[in-house]
Order: sequence, then C-alpha cells, then structure tokens
Amino acid sequence: MTVTQLTGDTFESTISGDGIVLVDWWASWCGPCRMFAPIFEAAAGAHPDVTFAKVDTEANQELSGAAGIMSIPTLMAFRDGILVFNQAGALPAAALDDLISQVQALDMDKVRESVAAR
Repeated sequence: MTVTQLTGDTFESTISGDGIVLVDWWASWCGPCRMFAPIFEAAAGAHPDVTFAKVDTEANQELSGAAGIMSIPTLMAFRDGILVFNQAGALPAAALDDLISQVQALDMDKVRESVAAR
C-alpha cells in the first residue's frame, strides 16, 4: 500500500470517506518526522485496509494552520470522517500498530453519539 500525499485540495475528500485514514503531518527539516516516516510506511504495507496519508506542513501551511498543527510530527486518525485520535510526537512501530487496532475496534455508533452530544 502506498502513502498518499495530501494537499488543501485533497485533504477533506480523503478524510471524510468511510473507513480509517491515518494522517502524518511532517516537514523535511524535522528529525523526528524523518525517523517516523519508515515506521509509517511499513504500517501502510501491513494494513492495506487503512488509508495512510501525509501532509507536508511546509508546502501546506494554510492547511496545517486550519488543522491546528502546533508540533510535528503529528498523527491524526479519522474513522468514517470523524477525528478519533490526534497526538503530536513520533510513535514506535508497536504503538502505531496498537493505535490502528484500537481505531479498528471502536464502536462507531457510540462515537457518533458522543460527537452528537457535544
């Protein structure tokens, strides 16, 4: 599975569909981002049922600002168009796999109820 590069034109349509989308916010000058990249790419190969995407924060500053990115790398997980995880910092491979399992196991009816209650 390949990793999709997102821009302001493709971000919303990518995250709003059904299924799981993981978004890695990064920049080429960021050391932790460069360390996380091969972990993210390996997970993409191991989870073909998940969409893996990256946003270059330098090339997409307006999108990064709109998303509230304050630190990179930041990882976001969307499921069925709902943001279910948002955390700055690089994850080790085992933690990323655990996160994917947790997102897959979510009861989306309960998540939707929680979102509606807010």
